[in-house]
Amino acid sequence: MTELHYATLLETAAAIRARKLSPVALTRALVERIAHLEPSLQAYATLTPDLALAQAARAEEEIAAGRYRGPLHGIPIAVKDICDTAGIVTAAGTALHRDRVPALDATVVKRLTNAGAVLLGKLQLTEGAFVTHHPTVTPPRNPWHADYYAGASSSGSGVAVAAGLCFGALGSDTGGSIRFPSAANGITGLKPTWGRVSRYGVFALADSLDHIGPMTRSAADAGAMLGVIAGLDPEDPTSLPAPVPDYLAGLGGQLGGQLDGIRIGVDAAYNEEDCDPDVVAAVRDAERVLRGLGATITAVRVPPAQAVTEAWATLCAVEAAIVHETTYPARASEYGGLAQLLETGRAADAVDVMKAHHGRLAYAGALTQLFASIDLLLIPTQPLSDFTIAQEAELFATAEGLLGFLRFAAPFDMWGGPTLTLPGGFTARGMPLSFQLVARHLDEPLLVRAGDAFQRATDWHRRHPAL
Repeated sequence: MTELHYATLLETAAAIRARKLSPVALTRALVERIAHLEPSLQAYATLTPDLALAQAARAEEEIAAGRYRGPLHGIPIAVKDICDTAGIVTAAGTALHRDRVPALDATVVKRLTNAGAVLLGKLQLTEGAFVTHHPTVTPPRNPWHADYYAGASSSGSGVAVAAGLCFGALGSDTGGSIRFPSAANGITGLKPTWGRVSRYGVFALADSLDHIGPMTRSAADAGAMLGVIAGLDPEDPTSLPAPVPDYLAGLGGQLGGQLDGIRIGVDAAYNEEDCDPDVVAAVRDAERVLRGLGATITAVRVPPAQAVTEAWATLCAVEAAIVHETTYPARASEYGGLAQLLETGRAADAVDVMKAHHGRLAYAGALTQLFASIDLLLIPTQPLSDFTIAQEAELFATAEGLLGFLRFAAPFDMWGGPTLTLPGGFTARGMPLSFQLVARHLDEPLLVRAGDAFQRATDWHRRHPAL
């Protein structure tokens, strides 16, 4: 732990529990690091140093008294600024809500607080958690190179975790917004099953597509955070009643045979068509490592993604228009690029909406059938590598370009199943590469286990930007 700010959450938790590390000293160190790097990285929308230090002091007292709450106790974390925080601004990346101060915490924030986590602040994001940042917001900068894409919409979460500005963060994913920032910044992102984590008190983009999940520096860290925030919430009737397992159970041990008996599906044509060579190489290398860990690689055919991605665009637009119906178009002048999505949603034809819904059901059924013969699916996170900010602006300016970029992400939000994004290498220019593992609904334990095994066999997640 020579570079403490880049240690994993669980390494840091072990040191705190053994009382080799003070939560107060740790929090002060993170506050100082943020003060030093935040002007160039712009990861945070709001900083809460006084609150963080008070929470750290309370954690230190409790741990000294033998009241240890678990692996998040005394750990400095941050949350995407769509999660309500009592008495602290929650702006959701908008100008419209820049002065909005909720009276209550979102359920996920309450659960993190009850676990003893230390809140460093709220992380910046794109406007309303869609694609582009509001013109009044300075976009977070990729810590590996400022000219490159930092991801959307959980851009600040990806940057903060990668830059050592927190030990874990919450993001949200409607069409790839945990996965893209995780890929761009070289971190691990877990998109849980829809309903596994409560959305109560979380500003919505599209309710039936939104997933809340952890963004961390390891798969095990993601499992630790998910174990705290998952579970039934009476305030969210769509939250799932399934028991929350111990996501860290059974991790570790000898590498050989870690994934014995696990069937991983690979569709080479789906994975490689119109993908950059670096992306193809990273996925193939991940396949080789996973096979070496005992997994059986099975050739499969993934259901075609184009139609369901187009259906995603229709449903996302309509649901977003519902979220904003009290403020758009009434306060249209306060909106940025999100307005275009809302216009699309308001103009949608009812027949087209139902066609999109039926397409979603058909795709979900086909994917569920695929998982009757496999346990995990190995796919890219995104088709492009070395993706610059200039390319982002050009590509996302057209519906065709945006939907092409989303084709490995949005379909799995339509399905609602869990995915894990893992660092998988670097390009010749030194930018992170990644891949995804997809599992059946509620099979996050297998994702954490497989991700942890991969990360014990590789060191991509141990490489950090030089800041």
